[in-house]
Amino acid sequence: MKGLKDIRNVSVLGSTGSIGRNSLEIISHFKGQFKVVGLSAGKNKKLLYQQIKEFKPEIVSLRDKMDADELKAQRLDYPIEIKYGQEGAELVAGYEKNDIIISAITGINGLKPTMAAVKSGKRVGLANKESMVAAGTLINREASKSGAEIIPVDSEHSGVFQCLKKENKHEVKKVILTASGGPFFRLSKKDIQNQSVEKALNHPRWQMGKKITIDSATMMNKGLELIEARWLFDLPPAKLGVLIHPQSIVHSMVEMRDGSVLAQLSPTDMKIPIQFALTFPHREESVLSSLDLSQVSSLDFYEVDLEKFPLIRLATKALEEKHSFSVALNASNEAAVHAFLKKEISFSDIWELVIEVTEETNKKDIKTIEDIFKIDQETRERTWSKIRQRY
Repeated sequence: MKGLKDIRNVSVLGSTGSIGRNSLEIISHFKGQFKVVGLSAGKNKKLLYQQIKEFKPEIVSLRDKMDADELKAQRLDYPIEIKYGQEGAELVAGYEKNDIIISAITGINGLKPTMAAVKSGKRVGLANKESMVAAGTLINREASKSGAEIIPVDSEHSGVFQCLKKENKHEVKKVILTASGGPFFRLSKKDIQNQSVEKALNHPRWQMGKKITIDSATMMNKGLELIEARWLFDLPPAKLGVLIHPQSIVHSMVEMRDGSVLAQLSPTDMKIPIQFALTFPHREESVLSSLDLSQVSSLDFYEVDLEKFPLIRLATKALEEKHSFSVALNASNEAAVHAFLKKEISFSDIWELVIEVTEETNKKDIKTIEDIFKIDQETRERTWSKIRQRY
């Protein structure tokens, strides 16, 4: 890693999404410290074009060839490589000039670009939790080979990373991830079941993309984060837990065997873990106002009601199962959330489908990325088949 005074080249995967936009805002704030050399996006070519004009990257990628061709037709005042599809995102991730890659593509589509970034041996600011959920062992193996430095961007995992940095991992008694509880924490199990898409997207604390916001409402997001933590920090399942913390000020806690509890607190904003991943091991002045604890009336913590949020129980089970179980869990959830957002199923159908489909999964070890995508595709097909049977 270069010294802080050197300009570091950054590529942002998922640059038009929430994490991507925040990453570019941080980079803009620290003028002269970072240069954007690569961007990849999905279908938002209008925003990507604006980002290109502002940051002048050397290589960009869009999901579809037609969008990439339209972008090529735009008159840009400097040379730029314009790619498309999965291969295009991987080329951005593995671009030879990269020093840091922010991996923020949503869902399993971010796995191959994340792997390309890890194989490059550079720093990877990891916001694509699905990569670790589906392929944690494979990613860790490649990181060991390449020397890649993986720094989590999720606020909870960033907090754990910061708490553990100077600690002996063998002295850790438990790592606790906190969850806001989402928009339905105060409701009964009965009242949650038929909540609308609009209400599920109305998160009380965080501004996020639609998929992750629905995952927060079902608490599947925290389940995926438990699995991600398993592989990021090489911890046994018994040392991982979740508490609901509605204020979202304490992002994670690490209990040591001597009874000490280390905690990471910060304002509820993703810019802080993004900035940490970009500037580590240094800490720069925050772009945000300081956390004023004198204005915090209380810090509340609650156990998770597993009857109301059954996907946490399923994710906890995944920690003990063979890796195919986690792949199927993620795939079924992505399909079910997609159907809910299209208003094709009810809110409670999400966890009912995920539990049913995942429990039917043939549990086995994963050896290659191809194994992962095969299980992923089969699981999605089974999930959609069950959706069609219901409606």
